[in-house]
Amino acid sequence: MKSREGSVIPKIFINIFLSVFSVCCLIPFLIVVSSSFTEEQMIIENGYSIFPRDFTLLAYKYIMADPTQIARAYGVTIVVTLIGTVVSLVISSCLAYVLSRKDFPHRGKISLYLFFTMLFNGGLVPSYIIVAQVLNLKDNIFALILPYLIIPFYVLLLRTYFSEIPFSLVESAKIEGASEINVLFKIILPLSLPAMATVGLFIVLQYWNDWWLALLYIDNANLNPLQYMLYLIMQNLNAMRLSPLQGQISTAALPGENARMAMAVLAIGPIIFAFMFVQKYFVSGLTVGAVKG
Repeated sequence: MKSREGSVIPKIFINIFLSVFSVCCLIPFLIVVSSSFTEEQMIIENGYSIFPRDFTLLAYKYIMADPTQIARAYGVTIVVTLIGTVVSLVISSCLAYVLSRKDFPHRGKISLYLFFTMLFNGGLVPSYIIVAQVLNLKDNIFALILPYLIIPFYVLLLRTYFSEIPFSLVESAKIEGASEINVLFKIILPLSLPAMATVGLFIVLQYWNDWWLALLYIDNANLNPLQYMLYLIMQNLNAMRLSPLQGQISTAALPGENARMAMAVLAIGPIIFAFMFVQKYFVSGLTVGAVKG
């Protein structure tokens, strides 16, 4: 009985600690949502709170003044994120698998090349010349996808995970007549679901939160992704607040902090569902790996 009680009490404290920690992590998100529905003057006078004060939809009305613009930006971001994530995972996993094979003679040189690009890069001007002039991707949706297809850190992360898989599985599959493609997609990747889910989530966040590529390569408003469109709305709002067109616009009627919070809610909303899906997939991957390993 004493041993059972001794094992139950630490679990209770651990559960309490994790519950409190989860609430602490949830509070900032609740404050952001609450502030997006709070009157601007109340935020200035009383600061932020978990519950809205002087409930208002002014910030959302201002941002959603042109619903087609928001819908188009969401569409561009979703397409870029889906295509970029899938293609990036395929290319990164193929490259990582090659580098994880100890019988590949050039794995050290290619790994050094990837690591070198993590320390140094060509700079902004050469990158712009390659994307806009050499590849002729100016005002092209592929300009939002191509630069992030291969991220060296993710490749090295996958390579490390693939290296931990027993090579005897690969040898057994090749004895049975499996090709390298079959080994990768039917053996290595199913056993690497946790790593693939983690890297996939990182890539999704990379594409979803990006506005820098649109600032450089996109002039067509129809190709603006969500983050860049929200950035432009905020810039226009700040410009109107600083220069109220000789008194024709009342700055008091314009949203400020609540508009920033509303933009955060609009931008983070869909990605939360993606994270929930990846989290379930991550747990499933751990279970599959444990059974097969």
